[in-house]
Amino acid sequence: MVDLEVKEGNLVIHVRGADKFWALKSTLEIPLQHIAGVRADPKIARGWWHGIKMIGTDMPGVLHAGTFYQHGHRIFWDVHDPEKTIVIELRHERYGELIVEVADVGAAVQLIQPYMQATTGQGTTG
Repeated sequence: MVDLEVKEGNLVIHVRGADKFWALKSTLEIPLQHIAGVRADPKIARGWWHGIKMIGTDMPGVLHAGTFYQHGHRIFWDVHDPEKTIVIELRHERYGELIVEVADVGAAVQLIQPYMQATTGQGTTG
């Protein structure tokens, strides 16, 4: 699971607890203007194929954490519970998407959307 924070024009993703070990990552910082979309998407985490694991942990039905390669993009995963999954689509970043579990899906999407509209002038998916 991750915690999200908006700080100094960036979305800061804090990987929590033991997931730091499983994902081999503790924090990600993404400029808000590089976020192309955000949506709740439990279905994406229920599938069995999450890409080719580059670094991290993949235990089907239990945990997907770390960097995976899928559909021509690097994707950062940190999901235990598919029902709490959001997808953050990125542009001009190392990762094409961040697929993460959050405590409150609605609050996470609402946190990101206003900044996207303010910095990009574009709407979001959700």
